[in-house]
Amino acid sequence: MSKGRVIFIAGPTAAGKSGAALALAERLGGEIVNADAMQVYGDLRVVTARPSTRDEARAPHHLYGVVDGAERCSAGRWARMAAPVVEEIGARGRAAIIVGGTGLYFRALEEGLSPIPEIAPDIRDRAKRRRDELGPEAFRREVIARDGEMARLPAGDAQRLIRAWEVFEATGETLSAFQALPRAPMIAGPAERIVIEPPREALYAQCEVRAAAMLSAGAIEEVARLRQRGLDGDLPVMKALGVPEISSFLSGDMDQDACLAALQQSTRRFAKRQLTWFRNQAPDWPRVENAGRAVAFFSVDDG
Repeated sequence: MSKGRVIFIAGPTAAGKSGAALALAERLGGEIVNADAMQVYGDLRVVTARPSTRDEARAPHHLYGVVDGAERCSAGRWARMAAPVVEEIGARGRAAIIVGGTGLYFRALEEGLSPIPEIAPDIRDRAKRRRDELGPEAFRREVIARDGEMARLPAGDAQRLIRAWEVFEATGETLSAFQALPRAPMIAGPAERIVIEPPREALYAQCEVRAAAMLSAGAIEEVARLRQRGLDGDLPVMKALGVPEISSFLSGDMDQDACLAALQQSTRRFAKRQLTWFRNQAPDWPRVENAGRAVAFFSVDDG
């Protein structure tokens, strides 16, 4: 038995993380916790490559499909959901296997969160309207006038600039001031970590297979149902990998072959960005090339 081990399995899309987590959960008697920013949403099982219902029956899975697409799930919100789940798994004497491609989620759990108060939705809406009124460049200048540390952000980084604006508006304190405050880890003890990092060409080939499989497994119908909800196009779920490409197909802007090509390209680019993040932000995490080696990396601890 694993006796409360906490294991992080990270890496780019299509690297085999979910398969590794499931095999490891069966081997250790563990439970799987999602750390993928899009797999938290209930609307997109196929598009986000969430574990199948059959896989979910093989081991306990947590935080998959638990957020409605009309909501936003930040790293902070996820960490506040994940921390008690990890604690409960440990209390059962089982391994918590946290798996996903969203590096900020792992960081939030392991390093803690800045103590920023909850921001009312109406203030967030005002921030978005303000950016629309001023335009990206003028909005950035307004944010920098309030919080000079935000000068490091380009005008196109709408999400972080809006966050800085709304925090100051709601609290009178700068986002950078909150970020400078001490943080406390949200899990007890060190985590065992690994990044699955296949060779670049092999990963890209897996990305292309993933994209094709997505389309044949019902992704088009899934996005069609999502579009019928009439959600704000700025919501994270509407920007999930695959949704813009399939939406263009459904709108008649491209045929299915062009949709597939666009989706394959987007998937490769997304994987490349994830690789870059983990190489820059988690350089000390051990690396393996595939799921099998990831499973073998973690020995069974019967002590």
